[in-house]
Amino acid sequence: MEKKWLIKNGQEQSKIEALRAELKVDRIVAELLLQRGIDDFKKAQEFFRPDLDNLHDPFLMKDMDKAVARIMQAIKNKERILLFGDYDVDGTTAVALLFSILKEYLPSIEYYIPDRYAEGYGVSYQGIDFAYSNKQTLIIALDCGIKANDKVAYANDKGIDFIICDHHEPGEELPACIVLDPKRKDCIYPFKELSGCGVGFKFLQGFLQKSKIPLTKLFNELDLVAISIGADIVPIVAENRILCFHGLKLLNAKPRIAFQELLDLAGKEMPLSLTDVVFIIAPRINAAGRLRSGKMAVELMISSDLDELKHLALEINSDNTERKGLDQQITKEALQQIEKDPGFSTRCSTVVFDPSWHKGVVGIVASRLIEKHYRPTIVLTESEGIVSGSARSVRNFDLYKALLSCEDLMEQFGGHTHAAGMSMKLENLAAFKVRFEEYVQNNLAIEDRIPTQALDISIDLNEIHGNESPLVIPRMKRIIEDFEPHGPGNMKPVFYSSNLYSTEVRVLKEAHLKLKVTQANSRLIYDAIGFNMALKENQVARGLPFEMAYTLETNEYKDKKMIQFNIKDIREQIQ
Repeated sequence: MEKKWLIKNGQEQSKIEALRAELKVDRIVAELLLQRGIDDFKKAQEFFRPDLDNLHDPFLMKDMDKAVARIMQAIKNKERILLFGDYDVDGTTAVALLFSILKEYLPSIEYYIPDRYAEGYGVSYQGIDFAYSNKQTLIIALDCGIKANDKVAYANDKGIDFIICDHHEPGEELPACIVLDPKRKDCIYPFKELSGCGVGFKFLQGFLQKSKIPLTKLFNELDLVAISIGADIVPIVAENRILCFHGLKLLNAKPRIAFQELLDLAGKEMPLSLTDVVFIIAPRINAAGRLRSGKMAVELMISSDLDELKHLALEINSDNTERKGLDQQITKEALQQIEKDPGFSTRCSTVVFDPSWHKGVVGIVASRLIEKHYRPTIVLTESEGIVSGSARSVRNFDLYKALLSCEDLMEQFGGHTHAAGMSMKLENLAAFKVRFEEYVQNNLAIEDRIPTQALDISIDLNEIHGNESPLVIPRMKRIIEDFEPHGPGNMKPVFYSSNLYSTEVRVLKEAHLKLKVTQANSRLIYDAIGFNMALKENQVARGLPFEMAYTLETNEYKDKKMIQFNIKDIREQIQ
């Protein structure tokens, strides 16, 4: 699909010049910083050198004092405790984090990850029954539970207390227990976008501070928090940036054996960016919960037995390979279903269903379908009369609100603006499709029905190296590398250049576009690659002017490092 280019508003020239002078950077770096709200030396220092001392006081979070008091009471009374975590990356890293810290103070602590198929998303009655049969008197729910009102009441009747550490949107009424969630309406915590593991981190921070225990041990587990932040696609700003920056630093400097094993199996070498975490580590952790049990992922992250670690890593890597095959097959079947649907072209949403599809990959398939048909998308499967699945959204469309409008048709649902999960009775599926489509038609703006490409700044190719030698990585690129970690709120800068010409065009593996590009006034020719952009070949034929959106990457070949453009989009030169 052709994309609409969205160019960010330019910054005032006076502000650009003032920041250039203060930081001694070029025009491009100054403008990129101003786009991120960084307009003086102090803010730049906080951005480039995030400081753990700037983390917020955990006791600003509503119920934190109660949660810390309850865990300290459990330690004093030597109670048996159960950590209950969601089966995705955010939930399993949260469980691994709390288990790693609390096991020293609660030797009888256990953890429980629900079965994706038998129990579904969130706190389950089976998990509560497990706690009751094991004489556990406190359940700490991680990355789930904010809407588990009935389950919490069920646990309370059995004499089991709950502490919920969640980051999802609460319902109108909170569960009758201690609730840590920065999104609850009565919470004044300054930062609302923590991951589920991040909320667990704040709980531990509060506990250790109250107990007058140094935070060093907790900071040594920040790799888990960084992985949760990347995998859950929460904004990489403010407190998340601090946690993610130091977590990535730890991951690169001293990777835990579990992650090193996964990286070795993937053939990936250090250093890792957050993008590598999202596309290499996170899918493998997720694969365990998708195809087998999320408990395997927790075991991998907390084990100190080398033989066990190697075995678990092999099993999880194998699960990921199987997941890829399922993903490809179900995506193919879903696209075929769409092609055969005569009414699809008139709708604004995509809802596909097949009772044979594997529940563990429907979320991935939903994302794949949006790449082909850009619209809010739900992929559903069925088990024992219950339809369940995952939803993914498009730019500026609040998926959570859309599902809220269909609440009476569903058994349960939860999630965020851009991603969610749900379940419903089979007999409600037809009505759900109609209601969901009506909501999308009424609330998805016309301009948001086509895919977009965000662009940060226009540059001339001569600005990349300036007066520097073309044989070195330019200073501008080295500074931009320090913008890491990238993610929502701090995406990797996307540049665009006009009046480009190709001096060489090739198609690799019948899919990828490989170019050498230059400008009429440029002294340099740059390599560029566009993955899965072979269809753009005619637009970049030699002699034709074109515009390109791209990121700046470093390509290493035979011990030489050179600049390479990663093409995001190409379009004909607008005269």
